[in-house]
Order: sequence, then C-alpha cells, then structure tokens
Amino acid sequence: MDTQAPGNQAGRIVVVGSLNADLTIYTQRLPAPGETLHGTGFTVNPGGKSANQAVAAGKLGGNVSLVGAVGRDANGTMLLESCAAANVDVSRVRRAEGVETGVAVVTVDAHGENSIVISAGANGTLSPGDVEAAAAAFEGAAVLCLCLEVGLETVEAAARAGADAGATVLLNLSPYAPIPASLARLSNVLLVNAHEASQFLDGEQIPEPDAETSAWEPVLEHLVARGLQSAVVTLGAQGSVVLDSTAADARIVRIAPTRVDAVDTTGAGDAFTGGVAARLAAGDDLADAAAFASVGAALAATKKGTQAAYPDAAAVRARLNG
Repeated sequence: MDTQAPGNQAGRIVVVGSLNADLTIYTQRLPAPGETLHGTGFTVNPGGKSANQAVAAGKLGGNVSLVGAVGRDANGTMLLESCAAANVDVSRVRRAEGVETGVAVVTVDAHGENSIVISAGANGTLSPGDVEAAAAAFEGAAVLCLCLEVGLETVEAAARAGADAGATVLLNLSPYAPIPASLARLSNVLLVNAHEASQFLDGEQIPEPDAETSAWEPVLEHLVARGLQSAVVTLGAQGSVVLDSTAADARIVRIAPTRVDAVDTTGAGDAFTGGVAARLAAGDDLADAAAFASVGAALAATKKGTQAAYPDAAAVRARLNG
C-alpha cells in the first residue's frame, strides 16, 4: 500500500497547526450538565493536536519541523521547550503579540475517558502568510501533518504547499468540521475516528468493529467519491481499519488493537497520527505505519498527560516484538 506521493523520499516531517496548554483535571467520572464534582488532581501540560503529533513523531525518531504560533507567555515557553526536548524544530513557531497561548480544558475520568474544550488563542492568528514564510521547511519534506485546530484557509494553504513539494499529506479531521473538496483532493491520507468518518460521509453508517472486512468497501468507495484515495479509521479499543483505493493487493486491512490498562486517553489519537507520519517518512507502507502507530498510541494511554506520555521507538518495538 504505497501512499507516498510520486518521487517522494523518506525524510523530514512538517507539522502545521496548533499548540495548546492542557489544563487537565482528573475525576472519578465526567460531570453531567449542571453538575459539580470533586476532582482528584490537576495538571498543566503541553498539548495541542499539532504539537502533540510533532512530539510523538519526534520521539519515534522523526525529523520534524513545526509551524505554529504561541503567545509571549509562560505557556508558550512551556510548549516550545517540550517540543524542542523531543528534537522538534520550533524555529518556525511564531510568538504572537497581544494574544495568549491557546488552551484546552480537559476533564479525565477514572477510566481514562475525557472531554475537552479548546480556546484558540494564538492558534487563531496562524495564517497562510505563516505557511508562506515557512516555505523552506516544505522543500524536500516527506510527510505533512494537518488537523483542524487552526483556520481552514491556513490548513488548505499548507496542504497545497505540501502537495507542491511532493509530500504525503496527512489530514486529521479533528476537531471535526466540513472541509472543501479542494482540501480533500490535496490530501493523500485522511485520519479519522468512526464518528468523524460518518460525519465526513454525510451520516453514512460506519461498520461495527466486528464487521466483516467487505463491509468497509462502500465506505472506501464513498471516500474516493469525495476525493480521497486513502484513509485510516480508528476504532478506539477495537483497533483501526486502513482503507486504500490504490493498493495493488489488499484495499482494506484491519489493524488489531493493542490491549493496555488505559489511564488517560487524552492525546492518544495524536500519538497515532505522529506514529503514522514517522513510519511513512521512514518508508513504511500505510498498513505497516498504522500497525506501528497503534501500539504507540496504546502505550501513550497508559500514563497521564499527552506529550510526556508518548513512547519512543524502542518501547514500541519492544511491545511489537513481545
């Protein structure tokens, strides 16, 4: 399943998008509307989908450049230091004037499930001009990672720059929003959970996790009709499904789940995206990249927080070989 753009070489990963400070409170269960609960702990950690994806890929050995914006505040400094510690190039993360770093308010229950509300802050200032200013980062890039925590104009400008550079464009359709057909056509691989996949396909029923592989054929056909060649649909504790219309052999591949005792699933999806990016940049095909990333995401859920919880390549290989 070769999802890399023609003429592409394994190498650098560019991530364009969000950096947030995660304000996380832990509690036995998520509150109902109007309900106040006692928490069991509180932390402030580096997060944001794009920063998370960059750190995840960096910890797995990827050569990563991050394009984004933070405020001139303590949270912005925390984020830059966390990314740099994972060997992520942050020279193209702009420190915005007059606006605070983006934040995410996260509640995590005793089973590791979460609810999240984000405030864009400096992320809202990221523009196509920032993409243009980072043009050198795209030259020779192997993979581009995008999500929807920044404006669609910026996402599409980055996708176009990545496609023009011959990079494999990964679009993580989260937090969900409708996207123009032009952005879909610029994307090589769509990364979505089952709910996002259904929303993207106008409410189409997504097969149950235990459905036969053939049940995914209509999903793949509808994705192709929307301008996508490939997608990975994550199914939480049930693994994921790789859909690839260009595959010479198996167009649909099931990725088995990695069983762990989850502590905090916040950012596990970003760990998955970063893992896919790292392995595609290293030359893996999409199915192998997704299998590797699935293990990394599962291991990330065994610790509290996001970036600090992400495993390195040795830990993932040890679990794969165990």
